[in-house]
Amino acid sequence: MALSANRYDERFAAGWQLPFPVAALTTIYKGALVCLNASGYLVPAADSAGLKFLGVARDGADNSQGADGDLEVVVVTQGSIVVAKSGAGASDVGASAFCSDDETVALATENDVYAGLIVAVSDSGHVRLRFDAGDCAPA
Repeated sequence: MALSANRYDERFAAGWQLPFPVAALTTIYKGALVCLNASGYLVPAADSAGLKFLGVARDGADNSQGADGDLEVVVVTQGSIVVAKSGAGASDVGASAFCSDDETVALATENDVYAGLIVAVSDSGHVRLRFDAGDCAPA
């Protein structure tokens, strides 16, 4: 299920942190998985064609009333974070993960927006995702 409030774990290993302009009519929650859309603006991660996964939002922004680029969000572009995954199990470790929404990954999705590798299972509904925006294929 997509985020409806801020969520951020300061304990995850963080790499590059870079600002990106937020898309119009968009809310980004702190701790959300985020992508660039085809126009180059930040949006919440989703299983949508044309998105390129970037990382995790270090900050949140409510651009729901704004135009493209009115606000920026700093994105952590490499590290690891615990995210939701339905039916997580030991066999998921080492598997590629794809964005379902801004807090959930899956082993396969319709548009396969690559998010990273599953490196550990936290419980039956959560995995630790290792991500690096440099590993992601262009949209």
